[in-house]
Amino acid sequence: MEQPLKRINKYLSEVGYCSRREADKLIEAGRVTINGEVPEMGTKITPNDRVAVDGKPIENTKESFVYLAFNKPVGIVCTTDTSVEKDNIIDFINYPKRIFPIGRLDKPSEGLILLTDDGDIVNKILRASNNHEKEYLVKVDKPISQTFIERMSEGIPLADLNRTTKKCIVEKISTYEFKIILTQGLNRQIRRMCEYLNYEVETLKRIRIMNIELDMPLGTYRELTTEELKELNSLIQDSTKTYKASISKKQNRKN
Repeated sequence: MEQPLKRINKYLSEVGYCSRREADKLIEAGRVTINGEVPEMGTKITPNDRVAVDGKPIENTKESFVYLAFNKPVGIVCTTDTSVEKDNIIDFINYPKRIFPIGRLDKPSEGLILLTDDGDIVNKILRASNNHEKEYLVKVDKPISQTFIERMSEGIPLADLNRTTKKCIVEKISTYEFKIILTQGLNRQIRRMCEYLNYEVETLKRIRIMNIELDMPLGTYRELTTEELKELNSLIQDSTKTYKASISKKQNRKN
């Protein structure tokens, strides 16, 4: 009987070493070996293959996955590369197991970010095609006009990306504050949208990711509840199907 094959990046995410995206970076950098050899991107392995990162063997000794909600302070960087960035999220939390953030939150921003050692859930949440909501509270440098609210909600052109941001929900909270709910995660998106309309962001806080609310003190974390995790899995259960369908549509358009 033939042994099942698994892509090396999928293996590294399933055992909780890193996300598939991070695994691809490690493979591309030549830091991953299979049976002592540096593999090509997309290489598949069997259960008997010996996988190592930076020469250290990787084994699936996981008992259960970790899911954390963390209230990130301003100044902390969402990276797992602790050797390069001293103010990194991993050292700040100092969790006893290896975990990695799901997505990013800019260094000047604060608020909710999720961390886990479950690589599969990372990929499902990060896929923009799944329209997962993220909610932010933003304070700007001058009074908010109705025109600002309308233009932000309709979408802002980002010239360097040659695209317009998706329509979103924007609500004025006070003279200088508004809430915004995004379903995409472009780099510095809210700040760039505001800059286009000649506003400058003074503070930016993420207060919700899908069904997970920010409810812990700044700089602290908590584990997701059973109920939160159950609903989260329900929200992302069709992520793979949605992603494959979008790829299929693109291929059909090419053909």
